[in-house]
Amino acid sequence: MIKTSMDVTFYSDPKATTRGVMMSRIPFRSTVLISVLLLIVAGAAGPAPAGGRDGDWPTWQGDTYGSRHNAAEHRITAANAGRLKLKWAFAYPKTDAPAKSQPAVVDGVIYFGGPDGMFYALDAKSGATRWTFPVTPGGVVQDGPAVARGKVYFGDSQGYVYALDQRTGALKWSRDTETHPAGMHTSSPLYHDGKIYIGASSGENTGGADYQCCTFRGHIDALDADTGAQVWRYWTVPEPVRVGTWPSGAARWEPSGAGVWSSPVIDPRTNTLYVGTGQNYTGSAGDFDSLLALDARTGKVRWKNQVTRADTWRSLCNEPDAEGYCPGLKDGTNLDYDIGATPNIFTVAGRTLVGVGQKSGVYHVFDARTGKVQWRRQLGVPLPSGGVSGIQWGSSYDGKRLYVATYFADPGTLFAVNPADGTVLWQTPNPADGCTTGGAAAFPEVCQPAHAPAVSSSPGVVFEGSNDGKFRAYSARTGAVLWQFDTLRDFQGVNGLTGTGSAVSGSGGAVIADGMVYIQSGYWPYYPSDNGFVLLAFGL
Repeated sequence: MIKTSMDVTFYSDPKATTRGVMMSRIPFRSTVLISVLLLIVAGAAGPAPAGGRDGDWPTWQGDTYGSRHNAAEHRITAANAGRLKLKWAFAYPKTDAPAKSQPAVVDGVIYFGGPDGMFYALDAKSGATRWTFPVTPGGVVQDGPAVARGKVYFGDSQGYVYALDQRTGALKWSRDTETHPAGMHTSSPLYHDGKIYIGASSGENTGGADYQCCTFRGHIDALDADTGAQVWRYWTVPEPVRVGTWPSGAARWEPSGAGVWSSPVIDPRTNTLYVGTGQNYTGSAGDFDSLLALDARTGKVRWKNQVTRADTWRSLCNEPDAEGYCPGLKDGTNLDYDIGATPNIFTVAGRTLVGVGQKSGVYHVFDARTGKVQWRRQLGVPLPSGGVSGIQWGSSYDGKRLYVATYFADPGTLFAVNPADGTVLWQTPNPADGCTTGGAAAFPEVCQPAHAPAVSSSPGVVFEGSNDGKFRAYSARTGAVLWQFDTLRDFQGVNGLTGTGSAVSGSGGAVIADGMVYIQSGYWPYYPSDNGFVLLAFGL
């Protein structure tokens, strides 16, 4: 179903303040200018590496097209990936938050947020600290930074967006983008043509029976990269209105939700932004479970395709007395089938396509100009009402194949797919011994053979992590496991702390840059430990 209505606010003369520490909110858990070169490989176009220098990884998406592929990485190959070794570890203090911030690597420096409310810049080769920056009290960086034009951009769990000086860490500007106390950023920023693009999501739907659910509205924002001023905002649902009460007597509001967990991508040739949306919390109106195609200059809709007929879910849907609090329970529309993954833009036989994974386990591909469906492929096992199935955060495209991983699917599986028609070229299940070997073997009640991280690749090699704590490299040609490393162990950090790995972190994935590979380990399901989580760096 293709729809063309829109709800966008355009700011012609915005005002933004440069400010440091701002008011804390109620807690909810939860480069250099990019230049693009099109490579024609086997009839498919892919972008060249972007960043401060050839081979950097300057943004969560890898490039504006969302390829999550570093074509300039030639030191690590399928022939030598089995010789990767741990070069250094960075350990975090013990906190209740996961380690979710995927790093960016530019000009020999690695940038990332920690679960301790700090943002870090380290020497990418040694792990030595260059500078640190504390975010707003109570905030945690959950997204991956973007490095562009001498600045480092990122959001936090309180709804703030920051721009820091790339060299010194000095604050250039910060902006509270949220009108809602539950708003946060899991969407990672993307720089393009003088603007920063970032989505907003929330955990408001985790409130209990007495909570006045729900009033959060998902949105995607364009901010001036130099000042933080808001240029435009696209709302994913209409303004909520009160429609009565819940059984507890708490006020009931709808519609709400359709958060933007997904990180945006942009085709700079057409100035079209693509981003996915999540399910509704209440009501049935809005752009839930949709892929949006917006004009990157104005935020106006070019097309949108809603891939689920109905999807309204909140955490109370999984409680024993859920019926009065979960309207979709009766008709089975309490699905939680977000498009939380980031899209991939690619070209087949001269035609530009955009693909994206969904928590239903389907990878969808559309004509990038019209939104017409080109093909769909069911890769994961759909598990409604919980958000643990399907394609979670993102896939990779290397100019020849799409690489897609599935989460809880007994077991989760890594696929290579033909971008032209969705034919599965190979598939490699999470190794059967993943939960019976290494650190996971001591915790059979915790371990799951599932892939939460987004997939990443470099020529000949695909990288993916698992809930079993193993980080693996696969052959891009055959899917064979080339190497694995067990992160479920203690590490002595270069910063003097001892850390322990857990499930390899979702929200992002591996970063490959300048002969090194980086990964966060510290994600649900959590393995018992008295230590904080870790960022790990590997090289030959």
